[in-house]
Amino acid sequence: MHSAKDPFGNAITLQQPESAAAVRDFVEGFLAYEPRVLAVLAAAEHDASLIVQACAAALYMFSESPSGVPRARAHLQRAAAAALPCTERERLFASAVQQWVDGQVGDSLATHALLARGFPRDLAALKLGQYHVFNLGDAPTMLRLALQCAPAAPEVAWLHGMLAFGHEQCHNLAQAEAAARHALRLRPAEPWAEHALAHVMLTEGRHAEGAAFMQRASAHWQGLSSFMRCHNWWHLALFQIELGDTAAALALFDQQVWGVDKSYSQDQVGAVSLLARLELAGLAGPVDEAGSAALASGPRWDELATHLADRVGDQVQPFLDLQYLYGLARAQRPEADALLANMQQYALAAPPISQVAWQQAAMPAARGLVAHARGQWAVAADELAQALPWLARIGGSHAQRELFEQVYRDALARSGQWATVLNLVKPLANAQPQSRRLAQQLAQTQQALNLPRI
Repeated sequence: MHSAKDPFGNAITLQQPESAAAVRDFVEGFLAYEPRVLAVLAAAEHDASLIVQACAAALYMFSESPSGVPRARAHLQRAAAAALPCTERERLFASAVQQWVDGQVGDSLATHALLARGFPRDLAALKLGQYHVFNLGDAPTMLRLALQCAPAAPEVAWLHGMLAFGHEQCHNLAQAEAAARHALRLRPAEPWAEHALAHVMLTEGRHAEGAAFMQRASAHWQGLSSFMRCHNWWHLALFQIELGDTAAALALFDQQVWGVDKSYSQDQVGAVSLLARLELAGLAGPVDEAGSAALASGPRWDELATHLADRVGDQVQPFLDLQYLYGLARAQRPEADALLANMQQYALAAPPISQVAWQQAAMPAARGLVAHARGQWAVAADELAQALPWLARIGGSHAQRELFEQVYRDALARSGQWATVLNLVKPLANAQPQSRRLAQQLAQTQQALNLPRI
């Protein structure tokens, strides 16, 4: 066996010495959202050491697809059969991945808490722990994990980027911005810190500043993994929508947000979300009363749905399934009904850690989204109203989940519930004076209520 160090000084135990570079690439590539994270897959072909196989298994789990589970399990089984020596940190990291593979996310989180306490410079473990709690809608734990590790890695920009996003999701906007800017001072091209700062600016209604910031930052996104590249462009498109430039946002959909990796879950839901927001903001108009897709956006829904159709049996995360479902329903694909049925069946037996997410949030939201896509406005409004108080439990960020709130407000308007719309839109428009999207919605609402524009 050979000993080496990861980028943060943690000991790694390897069967082959050349695997050290691949493990380092996994750690740094994971934190930096760079494709070199995949190098460990090649190393896993000839190195049965626990850390190499655990890293490879984690990569397959990040496919966010049922097909990734058996491939991940095979890597962990190879390491178990080899039974090579390892450190306690490596054993804990592999245990956390194994629990994830086995569907025991709560146990995996407990293991990540042990890692944060005992090995606070294992920043890949921190990132993975944050990923899990993010998907559970548990922002306080996401922040708590980062705060626990922060004293041990003050010089690492990626740590401050993780702190920034944790703060932002806990609504600590000033602290989030400070952490993000500190990360960018340490590493000027830190995409997760840029992403966190975009969240802050969006929340605070600093749309012109946010658009300019993300446009400047985009110079280095080309070499990122598909998710980070497409997602940061998605954030720029959101600023453009708020500023009233739907044509520019649609161009980003076509050129940057959709098309890098059309098979990947996060790229797919980003495309669904952006195309839906463009329609809700008035691009080509939303669906008509018959749910017609014969709009300028229709061909885009049709093309997107060809990739979403493969997701009918996934049920990996409710956040993902809801957006697959809306995309399929907007394209009038029969697979939407099959996916809705599969979600209902899964929700009835969902694991305890995600029962509320599936049963009280995802299922009424799912019925509401399908109803909206098919022009059943009152039904959509009623179903989404049931889901919204629980929606944080499905995971995703505030900005991502805001799509469902936009669909809800649109359903209210189209079913004539204008007083309720006013109570929702007016405070938002007051808080975000730069948003032309909200200003237009407010003007439409005031006109429907025969009120003066104020």
